[in-house]
Amino acid sequence: MQKITNVLLFFMVLIPLSKVSASSVQVRSFNEIFPILSPAIRTAVFSNNGFSRTYERASSSSLIGSGQSGLGFNIINPILSRQPGFLVETIVVIPGRENQYPLLKVYNALSQVRGLQGRLYHSHSRNAEVPLFEEVTRIESARSNTSVADPSPASRIPQSETIFLRMRDVNFGNSFYRADMVVENRGLRYTMTNTRDLTYGLVPVIRDGNFTAQLYFEPISEGMLIYGLAGASVANIVSSMVSINSAIDKRLAVIIGWVSGGIRR
Repeated sequence: MQKITNVLLFFMVLIPLSKVSASSVQVRSFNEIFPILSPAIRTAVFSNNGFSRTYERASSSSLIGSGQSGLGFNIINPILSRQPGFLVETIVVIPGRENQYPLLKVYNALSQVRGLQGRLYHSHSRNAEVPLFEEVTRIESARSNTSVADPSPASRIPQSETIFLRMRDVNFGNSFYRADMVVENRGLRYTMTNTRDLTYGLVPVIRDGNFTAQLYFEPISEGMLIYGLAGASVANIVSSMVSINSAIDKRLAVIIGWVSGGIRR
């Protein structure tokens, strides 16, 4: 009899705990995450192009995603801890119904890296729309050029995953990246870091590991939130010759456009 009583008590304790756990990951609204944004920034976030801002030597207090936002320090710190000289912050919402875009759609969109190939941006020097990444493929490792096919759509999201990419960049030629995906409490964090120097011709522009772009995805009541933060450190002589913030901004915009298209499909 005592054993039966103990079992019943055990399950009675579990029931309220499960309710607490479910409510702890309840879908938030945009205003809950960013409670003090100006109307102009909020309008931009919900526009087709989203909101973007560039910084130089920024501190965490100057970023919209830190301070009183509800994102959490672990979304900002992986970039700021590198102390980049140049930063770009982007916030976009893909409008939709609550639960219209589950994280599994995000994961499957991120998995199709060949979808980045051929995506256009406006080149001011050429006054034309040109592909930013002329070729994109998975590769076996940071030091291997052997291509790996994109996987079939998954039925579940792994807790974490690392892949390696090779991109033929219109400005930097062949460029190589490590991409890490981690499931956060409420969303999914995707981080790309260059594993070899980014060069312009024979000149190294951004050294190995000095460029990192991070995207955070969270389903919200208005659709899907995408928060992007990218940073780079370069030598002073290079920064005087190349618009680094512009280079970061257009790459972040093209990457977000690629993922957004996959999420909407």
